Amino acid sequence: MAEIRLEKKDVVATVTLSNPRKLNAINVAMWNALTRIFTALSEDESLRCVIVCGDEHNFAAGADVEEFSSVRNTMAQGMRYHTETIAQALAAISQCRHPTIAAIEGVCVGGGLEIASACDIRIAAPGARFGIPINRLGFPLAPGELQYLLQLVGKAVALEILLEGRVFDAAEAKDKGLLNRIVDDVPAEARRTAQRIAQGAPLAARMNKQLIRRLAPVSEPLTEQELQEAFAFLASQDYREGVQTFLSKRKPVFSGK
Repeated sequence: MAEIRLEKKDVVATVTLSNPRKLNAINVAMWNALTRIFTALSEDESLRCVIVCGDEHNFAAGADVEEFSSVRNTMAQGMRYHTETIAQALAAISQCRHPTIAAIEGVCVGGGLEIASACDIRIAAPGARFGIPINRLGFPLAPGELQYLLQLVGKAVALEILLEGRVFDAAEAKDKGLLNRIVDDVPAEARRTAQRIAQGAPLAARMNKQLIRRLAPVSEPLTEQELQEAFAFLASQDYREGVQTFLSKRKPVFSGK
């Protein structure tokens, strides 16, 4: 069963991405659940920290591509899917008043890496794998999702990740600035990190988050024309080819049309 699980223990909440049959790929219901859960957690004055992890030793293998034919088959659908469903979930994570920790094991690609990028601290296992290989699916990263990766690693690394579409290891991810640390026992280190945060003043932690978000450079919102251009790929032959070949497990042949 695909779901988002929530557990609270003392002053720490743990949010688990769970769709193990698909390496925790995130479907629409899960994205919507993340929005609801993080909005509620942000208002919970009893909390000091939130840990985000994946079920069965994987973080998340991105969005559930099998849903694309029903949830983003047209430009209107695609714009709603990305600007409302996914973007709102990532914003809820990023804007959560409490410090957030991504505890990363196994696969952390596509939407999984987007979720990790929206968190405050990222801790990974040596064997974790990272990347956003959506160029093989025939589409770019949506603006409301790209901003978190770009703010985290900067222009040069974001371009490398998206243009090459490689999947790379934890050591390279840390070298690129995606990770804060690599440890053998991720759950234990995430708990220790949460405990250290919880021992500090919660008002100070929340204000640090608020001020850093306010003082960090933010680009101007895209115009309506720019948004339309960003999602024009949904009418392309390459997008159809990318999704169909992914689902049928064959190599795509892109035409640039």
